[in-house]
Amino acid sequence: MSKIRLATAWLGGCSGCHMSFLDLGEQLVALADSLELVYGPLVDAKQFPEHVDVALIEGAVANMENLELLQEMRNNSKLLISFGDCAITGNVTSLRNFFSVDDLLTAVYQAGPGSIPRSDDDGGAVLPELLPRVLPLHQVVEVDAYIPGCPPEPERILAAISALMEGKPVQLSEDQRTFG
Repeated sequence: MSKIRLATAWLGGCSGCHMSFLDLGEQLVALADSLELVYGPLVDAKQFPEHVDVALIEGAVANMENLELLQEMRNNSKLLISFGDCAITGNVTSLRNFFSVDDLLTAVYQAGPGSIPRSDDDGGAVLPELLPRVLPLHQVVEVDAYIPGCPPEPERILAAISALMEGKPVQLSEDQRTFG
C-alpha cells in the first residue's frame, strides 16, 4: 500500500495547531509507516509539491503570501482540511479586521522605536502585503473537512488522520465534514 502524502501549513495564526499535532508524540511515530510528510514546518521543502493526498492548514488568510499558498495547496491536494478555529472562523487573527490595513501597519510597524520599513533599499517588500480583511479558509477556497478547536485536541487530530488512512472516501458527506 502506498503512503498517504500529507502536507501541513500555518497561515495567519499562532502555530498552536501544529503544536497539538506534535503532542501526538509516539502516535506520530506509529503513523510514520503510513504517511509521507511532504510539506510543512518540519520539512525542508521550499515549494508546495504536486499530488498531495491530504493538506492540514491552520490559521486564517491574512496576507498575499497566505492567499497564494492556500490556492496552491487547494490546486495540488485531494483533500484540504481546515485545522483549528483560526482556519475555520478567522478567530483571533481576524481581530485586525476592525482596523484599516494602513492604520494597523503604521501603528504596529512604523510608529515608535524599532520600526520596520515597508520595503528594502531596492524597493522589495520587507513586510508581506496584508489583505484588506482576514478571511477563514472556506471563504477563499473549497474546504473538504474541518477539525475544530483552539487548538484541536491531539486525539481529534489523530481521529481525523486515522479515518483518512482507513480508506474513508475522499468525497466526504456533509455529516463527515467535521471531525470531533
